[in-house]
Amino acid sequence: MKRNELARLIDHTLLKPDSTRRDARRVCEEAKEHGFAAACILPAWVADAAEILEGSSVAVCTVVGFPHGAHATATKLFEAEHALADGATELDMVLNIGRLRSGEDAFVRDEIRAIVAGAGRAVVKVILENAYLTDDEKVRGCRLAEAAGAHFVKTSTGFAPGGATHDDLRLMRATVSSAVQIKAAGGVRSLDALLEVMALGVTRVGATRTGAILDEYRSQVA
Repeated sequence: MKRNELARLIDHTLLKPDSTRRDARRVCEEAKEHGFAAACILPAWVADAAEILEGSSVAVCTVVGFPHGAHATATKLFEAEHALADGATELDMVLNIGRLRSGEDAFVRDEIRAIVAGAGRAVVKVILENAYLTDDEKVRGCRLAEAAGAHFVKTSTGFAPGGATHDDLRLMRATVSSAVQIKAAGGVRSLDALLEVMALGVTRVGATRTGAILDEYRSQVA
């Protein structure tokens, strides 16, 4: 794998609640320098990201309903609309975990569908937050996301008790069709870990320790 191919698998991510404008702009500059797939930052800094990444191949990614997914649908729609107006081109939305666990599948599907419809040409990734779900709930969440037209299903926010596990990634890949991609987030901190999840069918990884991953790549190539 060439370095640019590796970089295109990664969403360079900064979603810490105490991150500053300077932090967010630094992450965007790094994403632009290395040619990552996206810079994923908090909604407050989307306009800054759009300014920095304009004209580059790096997508401007932000989050909706983050990190718990329990916002009202109207709130999520407003968040998405505001982010898109500021220049976001990818939205990582947290599905309503409590509604899914309550068996309210139609609600979950319709909420995702509303976000997808409102996003237009923007990519929508649906975060399941697997740490809180049974395998049956993970399967249902994946199927509802696909039925609603989502482009990706994603393992986690990085703020729950657990992140991306190999068992979950196998289950997600087996559940959705080839039309839906898989994003692993939470715990992918090394080159080996990234390659392992890619072998399971993952096509995008959310990562914060991207510098270490690229350093390992350079070392192995050398």
